[in-house]
Amino acid sequence: MGFHMVSSSVPIINIEPYFSGDERTKQSIAKELDMACCDIGFFAITGHGIDEDVITRARETVVDFFSQPLEEKLKVERPPEKVSRGYNRLMDRSLSYSIGKEAPPDLQEAFAFGPEEFTGKDWIKNDPSTAMMAPNRWPNNPPEFYPRMIDYAGAMKLLGERILDIIATALNVDRHYFDDKFDHQSSVSRVVRYPAQKELAEAGQLRAGEHTDYGTVTFLRGDAVPGGTEIMTRDGEWVEVICPPGGFVCNIGDALARWTNNRWRSTLHRVGNPPPDKQNVDRISLVHFHSPNHDALIECIPTCLGDKGPKFEPITFADHYLGKVMKAAHARLNAKVSDAAKRTA
Repeated sequence: MGFHMVSSSVPIINIEPYFSGDERTKQSIAKELDMACCDIGFFAITGHGIDEDVITRARETVVDFFSQPLEEKLKVERPPEKVSRGYNRLMDRSLSYSIGKEAPPDLQEAFAFGPEEFTGKDWIKNDPSTAMMAPNRWPNNPPEFYPRMIDYAGAMKLLGERILDIIATALNVDRHYFDDKFDHQSSVSRVVRYPAQKELAEAGQLRAGEHTDYGTVTFLRGDAVPGGTEIMTRDGEWVEVICPPGGFVCNIGDALARWTNNRWRSTLHRVGNPPPDKQNVDRISLVHFHSPNHDALIECIPTCLGDKGPKFEPITFADHYLGKVMKAAHARLNAKVSDAAKRTA
């Protein structure tokens, strides 16, 4: 177990004893997670049980996908409805818009997909409430992309179930409290390439602008190179988060913060630019946003009511999520996108 800091920013929690130890051990690890979520909303995990080969193979095929010519990647471009499916070309959005802050487009390209076993299940074209269940858009090349992404998503689903078990214990509810809220989940896996920067970015332009995540909990594994995730501390300082070897960086999203009546924090974070002398290296990140059913009701968990009752009205996860996505996609209309893309292509 143990509760210590990495890069002066996030606790590292070994979760393996939660699943192999006695009740006292379970409560101890749940308490560590609770402290981290109350304090900063970020933590790193080790002892998670996820096969490292699955992560390695996923990263390899992600590199191969992004190495293809643009016209090949555009065959699976994100649909006009702005759902999280398919390829996002370089700088087609600005995450800062999701918190109402104007900023230049983000210096990244990405590919996103949903859980194959649920995707399309409740989807109705042109119905915003089911947009999160839209069909995936899979590329033909590289041929191993689809099976490796499915393996990765399956591993992240398992990790999500394990973390939700600990979260339920930390919040003093039944360990199966979240089961029926994730039985046709709308989770999104997003693989990202932050390209080497041939020129200095515009003023205020980052690899990913400051934002909070929209869902329940996010799992991140990124390359150990400069220009990674940074979080805003309570003192207003930006601090880089370093992933422990073989671990995952995790953070609480807006939906879980809302579920806990803001007892747990959904913390502002961003992906910073590398220093000028280290801008010649790409960064690859594998990100999984573990999210509930699109029709799950986000309302205060009974143990989080406090003396003053709920701070928020109940809302479906789809309504909560899509409002954020539409704001972030505002950057698609920014005329600066094409000019900026030329500088880093």
